[in-house]
Amino acid sequence: MPAIAEIQSTTLPRPARGSDLPTCPVCADTMIAAEASAYLSDNVIGHLWSCDTCGYGFVTKYVVRRIVCN
Repeated sequence: MPAIAEIQSTTLPRPARGSDLPTCPVCADTMIAAEASAYLSDNVIGHLWSCDTCGYGFVTKYVVRRIVCN
């Protein structure tokens, strides 16, 4: 069965703790864990998600901000 995937925007603000799990854009089921994660560059991490309910797949990207301590 062929896989279908899309890349979603990375500009979304981080939601409140406990509600930061993505939902499937097709059936609205909550995702628990990404199938795979990869460093795409020094400060970007990509996550591959696949819905157990409908099989839809998508990729999210997160920019990691560096914290400088004095």
